[in-house]
Amino acid sequence: MKFIDEASITVQSGNGGRGCVSFRRERFIPKGGPDGGDGGKGGDVIMAATSQKRTLYHFSFKKHFVAQNGSAGQGSQKTGRNGEDLIIPIPVGTIVSDAETGNVLKDFREEGETFIAAKGGRGGQGNTRFKSSTHRTPRFAQPGEPGETFTLKLELKLLADVGIIGFPNAGKSTLISVMSSAKPKVGDYPFTTLWPNLGVVKHAWGEPFVVADMPGLIEGAHSGAGLGTRFLRHIERTRILVHLIDASAIDPDHPMIRYDGINRELARYSQRLAEKPQLVVLNKMDLPGADTAAELFQEAAGKLPFMTISATAVQGIDVLIKTIAERLHQLDTESHHER
Repeated sequence: MKFIDEASITVQSGNGGRGCVSFRRERFIPKGGPDGGDGGKGGDVIMAATSQKRTLYHFSFKKHFVAQNGSAGQGSQKTGRNGEDLIIPIPVGTIVSDAETGNVLKDFREEGETFIAAKGGRGGQGNTRFKSSTHRTPRFAQPGEPGETFTLKLELKLLADVGIIGFPNAGKSTLISVMSSAKPKVGDYPFTTLWPNLGVVKHAWGEPFVVADMPGLIEGAHSGAGLGTRFLRHIERTRILVHLIDASAIDPDHPMIRYDGINRELARYSQRLAEKPQLVVLNKMDLPGADTAAELFQEAAGKLPFMTISATAVQGIDVLIKTIAERLHQLDTESHHER
């Protein structure tokens, strides 16, 4: 399934049913009073967050959503049937904005959250409602109120505890595949990952956590180069970052150039993003020359802590998972104390 993280749709709630103009027609009562019922309410358009949707892909095929109209009122003071609400399922992590103003209407962060995107029109009142001591035979009723129509912008920001970042071919997809049950496409060419992959990591050190590998960033990503800002937005929602560096590609003359390059792109996009907690991890330590490169990196990094692993050889993965779990637990504890 193709990953789609933006969509534009039009939603239209149902019109209210018209009120009824009617008079009683009973035997021996030649001039019965008014008995027109009210029209039914138009259906609402409701957006609901669900884990069963992981992308906005389904909005590529359908972009216009219309709820049912309310039915007209009837004689004998019968109220018209309300129009059925239209429920639109969307992924957790979707931000809904007004396409014209840009105002954020709803940020769906949890499963089961709902939002009325367009309210159905109120049903019109029947002529029974207008009977009075001075007006005993009202021959009019209200029309139903029209529904609302809005154009909405949908933007998906993945909700993951951990975001794996790094240059293309750092081994992010391989790492997520050995940490979790995710089965991302893996290959030896630039931009292997064309959309983020999510995986749930179950471990022995506490609650499972969700990890996402983000498509490789390159110089100028903050301004849209490469896959650019399309995926930087997803990193914003993560709690910690695993900064993965290909040890075999470390430049002996400039060991920190890749590390600094990624962090520069994060800072240019968002200072908040640049300040997220990071675990620096050197990958592909099974390759020739990786040990020497790691020593050069350590000399240049000074007091910057980092770990070494090989995702392909499944070396150091348990230690990495345990470290991530402990860091997440620490953030939970700090957040609890702040409250």
